[in-house]
Amino acid sequence: MDNSDPKTDTDSNTEKDPSQWATGGEPMTGAQASYLKTLCEETGHPYDETLTKADASQLIDLLQEESSRLNKKAG
Repeated sequence: MDNSDPKTDTDSNTEKDPSQWATGGEPMTGAQASYLKTLCEETGHPYDETLTKADASQLIDLLQEESSRLNKKAG
């Protein structure tokens, strides 16, 4: 029986590197594609519709840092 506590377990898969995702090689989801397209438009980055789930997740993280929409909230 697994005695781990997801609230305190630091090895939680919610923070797993996208390159380690079991489904990371699958095409990005519709939600990822929509959000990524918006972020690409805001940051001037080219949109690539062929990205995998893992690659899309990493690019979303990167572009969120560049997005003026998110920077306005932080400032």
